[in-house]
Amino acid sequence: MSKRYRFEVALGAVLLAVWLAVWMWQNPGLTGRRLSPEDVSHYMSAVEKLPFPAEEREVTLRYVRSWMENDDGKPVYMLNLMRFYSQLRRFPGSLDFNGTPQQSNLIYESAAMPMLFKLGGYPIYAGQAQGKNLIEHRAELDEWDRVLVVRYPSRRAFMDLVSDSAYQKIEPYKLMALLVVLTPMSVEVAVPELPWLVGALLLIVFLALGWRRAARRRQTLASLQRVQALQEVNP
Repeated sequence: MSKRYRFEVALGAVLLAVWLAVWMWQNPGLTGRRLSPEDVSHYMSAVEKLPFPAEEREVTLRYVRSWMENDDGKPVYMLNLMRFYSQLRRFPGSLDFNGTPQQSNLIYESAAMPMLFKLGGYPIYAGQAQGKNLIEHRAELDEWDRVLVVRYPSRRAFMDLVSDSAYQKIEPYKLMALLVVLTPMSVEVAVPELPWLVGALLLIVFLALGWRRAARRRQTLASLQRVQALQEVNP
């Protein structure tokens, strides 16, 4: 094998290894690292320190524990349905902040995103509501302001975030600003936006055709060089 081919094979192996490492990082269930009872107890001790409003605390803690105990080791898509309060909600453990609910949530999201990325999580959708629900018009189900869907590599990653002491310092900014419906979901279909998907496929085709044409040119050049060498030996 020529040096040029050895380089291409080595580069391909390195790129494949990087891709596999990222894939395993984002899909840790294959390694069997599901939450153990000891993990659940550890995370619950941290979650109990969060300043949940008193009327929500008991139910929230019970649901969080049950969700961890049923860990399947697979990625989690966290649906956030958010409605801004008309003014900041105060509760034991809330912060001394006098801005608007929108400003409070902006502080939270600006600080939480770097922590999220560090753990391998990322938002896959964020947007503002365009108005009222088209169906289901009950007051408690309508008038949403913001929707956010965040992908976490695992339930462990989510719990690593919420149990981080740095996160716990900013979490009240969100609870003060928003009524949040937080629903964990497993994925059935997750497709990138069509223009990006088509663009990626076209790029792959372009690179594959370019590589094939370059390989053919190298083969043609090598054949010509062999012919020229034979002609020099046998004029």
